[in-house]
Amino acid sequence: MNDRTQGASRPGAGRLAAVTAFVQRTLQAAGQAAGQGAAGKPGLKLKPGGKLEFPPLRMPGIFKPPAAPAPVVVAKGAQFLGGSYSSPAGSRGFRLYVPSRYRGQKVPLIVMLHGCTQSPEDFAAGTRMNEVAEEHTCLVVYPAQTMAANSSKCWNWFSPDDQQRDQGEPSLIAGITRQIMRDYAVDPQRVYVAGLSAGAAEAAILGATYPDLYAAIGVHSGLARGAASDLSSAMAAMAQGKPDGTAHPPDGAARVLPTIVFHGDRDTTVSPRNGDQVVAQSLAAAQLPIRVEDGQVPGGRTYRRTLHTDAQGEPMVEQWLVHGAGHAWSGGSPAGSYTDPLGPDASREMLRFFLDHPKTAASMA
Repeated sequence: MNDRTQGASRPGAGRLAAVTAFVQRTLQAAGQAAGQGAAGKPGLKLKPGGKLEFPPLRMPGIFKPPAAPAPVVVAKGAQFLGGSYSSPAGSRGFRLYVPSRYRGQKVPLIVMLHGCTQSPEDFAAGTRMNEVAEEHTCLVVYPAQTMAANSSKCWNWFSPDDQQRDQGEPSLIAGITRQIMRDYAVDPQRVYVAGLSAGAAEAAILGATYPDLYAAIGVHSGLARGAASDLSSAMAAMAQGKPDGTAHPPDGAARVLPTIVFHGDRDTTVSPRNGDQVVAQSLAAAQLPIRVEDGQVPGGRTYRRTLHTDAQGEPMVEQWLVHGAGHAWSGGSPAGSYTDPLGPDASREMLRFFLDHPKTAASMA
């Protein structure tokens, strides 16, 4: 999650020392010395020019970025197509997975937003969302951030211009979504958005600003909308969450936003407190009963699943805290970057949650 290369204020030479000192104070306040994460593992570093350097993943079971992108698995008869979308706000490319059983019938659409340094192909390989979508006959679109917009290909979730409806990157991703809905037979009641890290923060923004478009959101190792408004506050929020913890409901709708959150409790890149704040934001319009379940992946990690349920006992918000996991997609494949194969399968659980939450007239009331 970096500062923009173009179109955003970047610390100049005169401010770099002050920003560095701020980062050190922030990390120390979060119980982490600057440059060190939990248990003495490397943490966030600020490089010359105000660019964030991410820690290497050295935790057991977590895979660092592969040396070369792995080929994306495409089922027989399916397609993994390329496309682009343009508007006055700019243009972005994307990859689209079309499942083999798609014959023009109305199907769900999942929008998947990659994290920093990733690409649609890498994210598809690591999450294996295409394989899960193939089982349920869903379209999956992977918008691509550009290096011109952000030098590390992060979505600019911390920029105020990219946190509003019909502006900046939210408008571009919503535009891609609507273009797919126009070109394919998409069920408008079953359109969802999910992401990892910066992509997860962007998913939270889209859920809040386009509740009429997205029926539910998935936030993996991300932050709530409005957690930051510039680079300095972004680094502070990543280290310890938004200081005041303020939560805002979705724009124009006093309702619970169906949300599934995944976060590792040893994430030293984005503090797990941010997952709590995403949940609070989605629940800002209501207080729901809570049910807690503990479990373990066979041969893998333990986890705690906290369910916020409606009057019928159905989960409206799910929060998965994966014990021992860092900043990586839970249950992912080592074929992609930033994945943790030992955790519960986030892709499968997110799609299960999404399909249980179509948009209804009651949900928009």
